[in-house]
Amino acid sequence: MIYLLISILSSTAIFVVFKLFKKYEINILQGIVVNYFTASTLGFLLYKGSISPTEIIASGWFIPAIALGFLFIAIFNVLGLTAQKNGLSVASVASKMSVIIPVIFGIIVFNESVGTQKIIGIILALIAVYLTAVKPKENVVLTQSIYLPILLFLGSGIIDTSINYFAPDDKIALFSATIFTMAAIIGTTLLIGKRIKTKIKFNFKSIPLGIALGLVNYCSIHFLLMALRLENTESSTLFTINHIAILALSTLTGLILFKEKIFKMNWVGIILALISIALVTLA
Repeated sequence: MIYLLISILSSTAIFVVFKLFKKYEINILQGIVVNYFTASTLGFLLYKGSISPTEIIASGWFIPAIALGFLFIAIFNVLGLTAQKNGLSVASVASKMSVIIPVIFGIIVFNESVGTQKIIGIILALIAVYLTAVKPKENVVLTQSIYLPILLFLGSGIIDTSINYFAPDDKIALFSATIFTMAAIIGTTLLIGKRIKTKIKFNFKSIPLGIALGLVNYCSIHFLLMALRLENTESSTLFTINHIAILALSTLTGLILFKEKIFKMNWVGIILALISIALVTLA
């Protein structure tokens, strides 16, 4: 489970880096682009085999990797729009509730086990997502731009499912690097377009935190895939543990490092998250 633990810690670190983005007034798009270039470079460096562009293009996973690169950028923007128009709580719930998509996919397509205890654990996990993510004092608007959280839910779920389904067992680093490379190319194009339209110059302050984000972002995906490829592991179990643990740990990290307020219902959500993890793990 060491791979899963590293993935969870890396994903939680993403939350911390984004908080630092806000603290140091880093341009988010610029930082994101630097992040993708960093993650791409790390993937190519970690791949132990020879890298042949011709072989990559001819591989069965190349087209899915390209599509995932597009999705990475698209869902990031949808996440931002959802937070703006529907509230941060709605964005958090929609993105984390999407875990149900790879869970169902694993049970149906991979014929993974499904028993009463596991079902109860998954249901408790979904309840925990809502209780942990929602802030009572936040202005939540469900009727405005309702399509945004729906798109976020579907997109996030499709990304998780596709990464697991298409990643080649022996080329995880190369597969991940290809995804991040495409996302970096698209992000750079958007950055150039925004530069032409708004005349905003590139701020070199974006580079250090962008690199930090790229390192933990890459690790969050790489080690999750490594965990999914271990023998006798089920994706429905790992995705549930991964999502719920990240949400609970991120909430506690916000409390400890950034003095964010945690309400009673959030504490209930964290407790339910721990119970759901135990139920799913021991099922």
